[in-house]
Amino acid sequence: MNTMLRKSVLGIAGLAFTGGVFAGPVAAHADARPVEGKPAAVAVSVQGAQSKIDLNDEQTANAKAIIAATKKAGLPERAAVISIATSLQESKLENLGHLGDANDHDSLGLFQQRPTSGWGTPEQITNPEYSTLAFLKGLKQVDGWQDMPLTEAAQTVQVSAYPDAYAQWEQQATDIVHQHWNS
Repeated sequence: MNTMLRKSVLGIAGLAFTGGVFAGPVAAHADARPVEGKPAAVAVSVQGAQSKIDLNDEQTANAKAIIAATKKAGLPERAAVISIATSLQESKLENLGHLGDANDHDSLGLFQQRPTSGWGTPEQITNPEYSTLAFLKGLKQVDGWQDMPLTEAAQTVQVSAYPDAYAQWEQQATDIVHQHWNS
């Protein structure tokens, strides 16, 4: 195979892989169960079909860490809902380390934040409190975040390739915050 053709084939394969990595979080939700629910007081308006996953002890602990960091930042329950929904979309509330070839660039932690994008060091980004506070710092810079749709607030901070994907987690995030905010 000549060099030009090999480079073209490798380039196309790279694009296909990258597309799979970016589509992975969306495709991973194909098995998530749609749920019906009533918006809690902290939900502005639940948009579209909702997804839900069963949480294990680690995921529940990470959700509680997000809530604790939100309280530490002095922000209301709505900020915790946006944070948890974002983490559900980005990592399923799992504090992900480097995933090798499956990694989306150098994304790490609950929010899939990138050291090369200025979110912090790998050690900081994989610390649930630090990564949540970093996310919340970005959220506080979004004018009117309290009253905008969750997916718009999350997308403004995260700048995801799938900006509408956060909305599907709003009801579960609302339920988690409602369950653990005062515990």
